[in-house]
Amino acid sequence: MGSHNSNNNPQILPKFNPLDPEQFRTQAHQMVDFIADYYKNIETYPVLSQVEPGYLRTQLPQNAPNRPESFEAIMKDVHNHIVPGMTHWLSPNFFAFFPATVSSAAFLGEMLCNCFNSVGFNWLASPAMTELEMIVMDWLANMLKLPKAFMFSGTGGGVLQSTTSEAILCTLIAARDRKLDNIGVDNIGKLVVYGSDQTHSTYTKACKVAGIFPCNIRAVPTSIESDFALSPSVLHEIIEADVAAGLVPLFLCATIGTTSTTAVDPLSQLGQLAEEFNIWFHVDAAYGGSACICPEFRQYLDGIERANSLSLSPHKWLLSYLDCCCMWVREPNVLVKALSTNPEYLRNKRSEYDSVVDYKDWQIGTGRKFKSLRLWIVMRSYGVANLQSHIRSDVRMAKMFEGFVRSDPMFDVVVPRHFSLVCFQFNPNKEHEPGYTEFLNKKLLDSVNSTGRIYMAHTIVGGIYMLRFAVGATFTEDRHIISAWKLIKESAKALLKKSVLTKKY
Repeated sequence: MGSHNSNNNPQILPKFNPLDPEQFRTQAHQMVDFIADYYKNIETYPVLSQVEPGYLRTQLPQNAPNRPESFEAIMKDVHNHIVPGMTHWLSPNFFAFFPATVSSAAFLGEMLCNCFNSVGFNWLASPAMTELEMIVMDWLANMLKLPKAFMFSGTGGGVLQSTTSEAILCTLIAARDRKLDNIGVDNIGKLVVYGSDQTHSTYTKACKVAGIFPCNIRAVPTSIESDFALSPSVLHEIIEADVAAGLVPLFLCATIGTTSTTAVDPLSQLGQLAEEFNIWFHVDAAYGGSACICPEFRQYLDGIERANSLSLSPHKWLLSYLDCCCMWVREPNVLVKALSTNPEYLRNKRSEYDSVVDYKDWQIGTGRKFKSLRLWIVMRSYGVANLQSHIRSDVRMAKMFEGFVRSDPMFDVVVPRHFSLVCFQFNPNKEHEPGYTEFLNKKLLDSVNSTGRIYMAHTIVGGIYMLRFAVGATFTEDRHIISAWKLIKESAKALLKKSVLTKKY
């Protein structure tokens, strides 16, 4: 990085112009070239970063530069110091987590979003921004065949949040306030919320932020016998026990595609329970929901008509870049009542007469980006047919990997594959105790990831340690799946030859 000039004489500085259109044109072209080259050569980088904690602080100065530095100097530091510290989520050999999918269309949409830089807290602040978001949310709702009760063209509506965490928190607050209106705010300590032990960890965090007592957050145990889906009968017993104890059931979060194993909770039965006990029923379809635009996966949304709200994240599987979480609600007025703010400086005739949607009242914050541009351009550029094809391609590749695992007696598929995640174990001797099998799989995971050629992750569900192979990065092709399996098998065979297998773990 260039040295910093400490001369503070302002007369030497040229006129400051932070956005010169012609300079922007030149630098933006250079940046696009860098990005295109990065995507083109992404396979040359180790998928998992090889740096040690604190590496960057030793490479960069302690303070920001007093004088401007050239664009070339900045990009040199990106090459030399930033890229080596990146774990490359867009690598076709990234199989660790659900992917953050990308596309040319979404990138262009983000560029346009940044171009306008609208802060669309209400309709008047940017009418096109509000109305396009409403249209796009109805488009996607139609692609998912959601009931009209979730659409602006019906009686509901949708909003783009940043993450599932925000979507869950917003619906929790709406449910909480509606319930407290009936039982009194002094009874907040009686409110109970429900999920499974496979519900995303962000759920517990959101519940705490919403003021739910930690002792009233129920994580219903799941089992391998039900493929780790939430059991309606077990949940029913727990709710009845809570009611008998004088507690007030508030909120139930079901999942379509849990993070660990992509388990799918039975929406119809859970929805009936929610109706019986007057519980707000939210469906977290962050990952699996996108697949439901394909008719063969739409069954997983059966029962959604019983839900109060639904969220899914197109950035996981619909090529839209981070961050993008769609949230629909059946009763927008309940959400708006809980989250609305109306300071004098934002008052206007359109909002006063409830003739428009003000999205500031559908979210935690006030300001918001024009994120619907990304989804709009993705949908228009590719069409529903290509988005379906993209999802089916990922599922097909995951099925291919699953076939490799099943064909090798040294490996086991641990849970059924619903989408494009395969959960498996290296298990060369079925008579080994579980602790030893876990030891072997940890060694295998470390061996594979240390090569930098692929990146996988693990989970523990029901006491079972398993490896996760998540297919879905935009650049992934069949050859990457084949190469990954070859590496996994080679690493497993190398482990078998090592004395580590005969040592006490």
